[in-house]
Amino acid sequence: MTLSATRAPLAMPSHDAAASGGAEAGTPIIQVENLSKVYAKGFQALKQIDLTIRRGEIFALLGPNGAGKTTLISIICGLVNASSGSIKVDGYDTVSHYRQARERIGLVPQELTNEAFTTVWDTVSFSRGLFGKPRDPAHIENVLRALTLWEKRDNRLLQLSGGMKRRVLIAKALSHQPQVLFLDEPTAGVDVELRREMWDVVRELRDQGVTIILTTHYIEEAEEMADRIGVIRRGELVLVEDKHTLMRQLGRKELTLQLATPLEAVPAALAGHALTLTEEGHALVYTYDGSHESEGTGIASLLADLETAGIRVKDLHTRQSSLEDIFVNLVRENA
Repeated sequence: MTLSATRAPLAMPSHDAAASGGAEAGTPIIQVENLSKVYAKGFQALKQIDLTIRRGEIFALLGPNGAGKTTLISIICGLVNASSGSIKVDGYDTVSHYRQARERIGLVPQELTNEAFTTVWDTVSFSRGLFGKPRDPAHIENVLRALTLWEKRDNRLLQLSGGMKRRVLIAKALSHQPQVLFLDEPTAGVDVELRREMWDVVRELRDQGVTIILTTHYIEEAEEMADRIGVIRRGELVLVEDKHTLMRQLGRKELTLQLATPLEAVPAALAGHALTLTEEGHALVYTYDGSHESEGTGIASLLADLETAGIRVKDLHTRQSSLEDIFVNLVRENA
């Protein structure tokens, strides 16, 4: 069955425009300034983080294990105290106006911590009550249907699969109609089909005006979903950039030339080009910067020099760096 046949469309009620200052998509909804976290034993988990999250975007925060992703999210959500710095959510300081800031946030944690003997309906409804929201069975039903949990509403959580339990975590986070949703490794341990269903849910939420902050180990997830990418390494935010700009500026392209006759070495006549001999001499790989194609890639000159050198090419193909390639290089450079 297709996704549309199994799941109701998600419709999150809009928030009071006055409460949000009439803000429009693209304006800041989270502002982090000079944020640091040092634990009692001296370990510095975060180092002077400055970050602005735009209203209505999907922002992916990437980094290796222990980089500080979960610490940063936990501080913004009010679960961990910062050592220094400030955070505002929709204009509310997370310390001096904790309640107003926190009620605008939904958090889907990395760990499955559901109450085993509680029903799906009860745990999601209870989460709404924790934020002082009045009972709204219609909204709870809407969320459960959107996450294909409606048929499981009377099931105890211990009866659910791991993927279903993760959906319940998302339902709990959406129960009080937050403006910002944090997803900390939301698809860890779930199968590919469920992961893609969750991507569809996230897109629908973004279309409804919910701002999404996503941490993930699945680089393809960030490449598929995010509007902007942030990379954190050893507690430092080393890069924040629009995804497409990042791919254009840091992505590199490779032109692989399959040779009609193998070579033992790159000829001296081609020394001026960035060439690598591969496949036991049967291929030449030319690496170039794809971000300045208007200034020329050097391919035309390379092909002319190959012809002059009498090297015949029987086939060629190009490959562009993926976000994973860029991420690995960034982390290595900042190691």
